[in-house]
Amino acid sequence: MTPEFEMEKVYNPQAIEDKLYKMWEESGAFVAKREEGKKSFTIVMPPPNITGQLHMGHAMDCTLQDAPIRYHRMKGDPTLWLPGTDHAAIATEVKIVEAMAKEGLTKQSLGREKFLERAWEWKKEYGGRIVTQQRRMGISADWSRERFTMDEGCSKAVRETFCRLYEKGLIYRGNRLVNWCPQCQSAISDAEVEHKEMDGNFWHLLYPVKETGEKLELATTRPETMLGDTAVAINPDDPRYAHLHGCHVILPLINKEIPIVCDEHADMEKGTGVVKITPAHDPNDYEVGQRHDLPLVRVFTYDGHMTGA
Repeated sequence: MTPEFEMEKVYNPQAIEDKLYKMWEESGAFVAKREEGKKSFTIVMPPPNITGQLHMGHAMDCTLQDAPIRYHRMKGDPTLWLPGTDHAAIATEVKIVEAMAKEGLTKQSLGREKFLERAWEWKKEYGGRIVTQQRRMGISADWSRERFTMDEGCSKAVRETFCRLYEKGLIYRGNRLVNWCPQCQSAISDAEVEHKEMDGNFWHLLYPVKETGEKLELATTRPETMLGDTAVAINPDDPRYAHLHGCHVILPLINKEIPIVCDEHADMEKGTGVVKITPAHDPNDYEVGQRHDLPLVRVFTYDGHMTGA
């Protein structure tokens, strides 16, 4: 065999795949076009986060989408695989802040505008890297329609959608208990919270009952939130406290009068069967507060310190 036709002993993807993909893309093979009378087939790519590089899960995900896209395209259906990347706000911010810390910089020292510039630079670097990786995998997305979730068009669509839902009465603005990160100074989703079991203590507190003068004993693992208590709960079926239905206790330290409410959240078998209710600081307490129309008193500042409350 002559040297120019000699096959390499080891497959070299760089020598073949880059040229092949470029030929596919330049030919417009992936560009979607509507056709009158034909039913279209579309997949909107779940956008990968711009937090770094793709992993094996992304590769599998792209493969599962690429297979039906190519199948419908070969059938002659008008076929669109819409690609895009996601800003992944908190996760991306953490990465950017970590990179800035190595330079001795913080968000506060940079200011809003400069930080946003850094965020867009990050997107350009890692968003571009992700798209390059997807092309190297050979996926047949319509890159002429590529989107980013913080593009002006996408941002405007989100604002418009929220306004329409609000105007129709389908969403409302109100106080809700959220996962708050005192370092990021932002709410974060349940998916981004890591729960950790820790050994704790039951602290026993005595709350004077206004009507009877007795001391009502309760046990809690969170005594530091007591200044945010807006009620004390007892189980309506607990015979020990039947005489206290409709009564009030005096919150120690600040001598504030709060009601005793009857609620099944109070477990008769746990502790003393009496539980303090702090609606602004516990998901279960929040639900109790909603059922009994209790006020919310926030005792922590946004950076995790105690408030004047």
